[in-house]
Amino acid sequence: MKEYLINIFTQAQDKLTYLKDVDLVFTVPAQANHGDYATNLAMILAKKLKQKPLDVAKEIIANLTTDPKVIEKIEIAGPGFINFYFNPSYNTKIINEILQHGKNFGRAAIHTGKKAMVEFVSANPTGPLTVGHGRNAVVGDTVANMLEWIGYTVDREYYFNNAGRQMRVLGDSVKLRYLELLGQSAKGGDFPEDYYQGEYIKEIAAALKKEYGDKLVNENPEGIFKQRAEKEIFADIIKTMERIGIKMKNFYNEHTLYEDGKIKSLLDEFKKENLSYEKEDAVWLKLTELGNEQDKVIVKSSGEPTYRLPDIAYHITKYERGYDLMIDLFGSDHNATYPDVLAGLRSLGYDDSKVKVLIHQFVTIMQKGEVVKMSTRKANYITLDELVDEVGSDVVRYFFNMRSITSHLNFDIELAKKQSDENPVFYLQYAHARISSILRMTNDEGLVTSAENLNLLVAKEEQNLLKKLHEFPNEIIYSAENFEAHRITTYLEELAALFHRFYTECRIIGSEKKLAEARIALCIAVQTVIRNGLSILGVNAPEKM
Repeated sequence: MKEYLINIFTQAQDKLTYLKDVDLVFTVPAQANHGDYATNLAMILAKKLKQKPLDVAKEIIANLTTDPKVIEKIEIAGPGFINFYFNPSYNTKIINEILQHGKNFGRAAIHTGKKAMVEFVSANPTGPLTVGHGRNAVVGDTVANMLEWIGYTVDREYYFNNAGRQMRVLGDSVKLRYLELLGQSAKGGDFPEDYYQGEYIKEIAAALKKEYGDKLVNENPEGIFKQRAEKEIFADIIKTMERIGIKMKNFYNEHTLYEDGKIKSLLDEFKKENLSYEKEDAVWLKLTELGNEQDKVIVKSSGEPTYRLPDIAYHITKYERGYDLMIDLFGSDHNATYPDVLAGLRSLGYDDSKVKVLIHQFVTIMQKGEVVKMSTRKANYITLDELVDEVGSDVVRYFFNMRSITSHLNFDIELAKKQSDENPVFYLQYAHARISSILRMTNDEGLVTSAENLNLLVAKEEQNLLKKLHEFPNEIIYSAENFEAHRITTYLEELAALFHRFYTECRIIGSEKKLAEARIALCIAVQTVIRNGLSILGVNAPEKM
């Protein structure tokens, strides 16, 4: 429907040249009696053209070439809104399109031939994935799914660092727990507070003791202790991601940047371009000359780089690998840091508009209105595995997607576990399963799917469903290009609500055969769209519940 409107307005540009300079925006009116779509274009153009909005609207309508089989009528409302009313028989054509394309309905080829990378999770291998990592993981994977639906070839990448102080502390933590198992206490008798406290550290230490006995007492913590911990933790992280349907294509180790000489090369480039200077035995990047508020250290006086240097070097590798779009997904604690990296890239001539940084807010787990800690077994945080154990993968993925990432998310455990319409995951999956049940019953009655008499679908509940189905392709495009997965959840919930209303008011079994079979086709179309939408979110669409 929206594509049809865009086409007729584009054709009118030859007669009305002022239409070439504006965005064509059509919205669904809040009130059904105001049409199927509306535009305020006349009001936007009125000031520029120095005419009354009503006169502009009349001129636009007079120059639109429409087919009465498609658009029944066009009206001007209020101060100059143009309202479009589509022919009910045209609305039914969406069923044929959905049945034809099936699982591909909603896909668009607008970015075919382009490569995108989504970098997400990127947790260093020092412990299990937490609930905070979980939101990052789910949103990142869903963004990748959405980009694939609009034509991009997408690589999912995990960037990590297995060097530095935190990894040394990890090795020390495992060795101290190992020594404890051998009856040797830590210095001072207590395990250091700033070391890794989780049960997983004890489990790794116990495995080493079982395998080696007391042979590792004199081993360097950065040797087998760190190596085993990294290996076990990474295996755990990968397993956790697989539980929620995430499979990374690439794992990029920050240490590679040093081994391949990319850090040294970048420092040389900054120096050559007079973008860096030395002060107080440190190397500073001239960020004030690049539009930022103050210069920042990129190499400390100790010789150790700050995060900015490897991050800039890492992003350069993304450009070198030929990506047209690079998505970085970070928690809100990175909000003040990424502009320095983008400035560094700009200074070297890279097009930083290709890099899109998405910042997500934190997650709070709630139960009975209280903030809860689900377990202390693995230290003072909630692991993603614990959350999946509690409510299931589908709920975890849906709940992390159903709010804008710019909003803090309260994850309500009680709601997540409810098997009722209050739980949006249950509501959508039940709608899908209910249609499967309907199809089984109609098949038993000898009814088949037929798209020959779709013009019989004229009831208000049927037309509302059809109009909603028309919106799906544009909803996917908008959601993908704006990285807003929560819009898909909203759309699906609205579609499911319209379906439940239709099923209450419009009988299938017991209706005249041609009408019943047209309604079956409508049910299949709705089921297809629900399933396609859930697949983008990474949520299953069950046949039975």
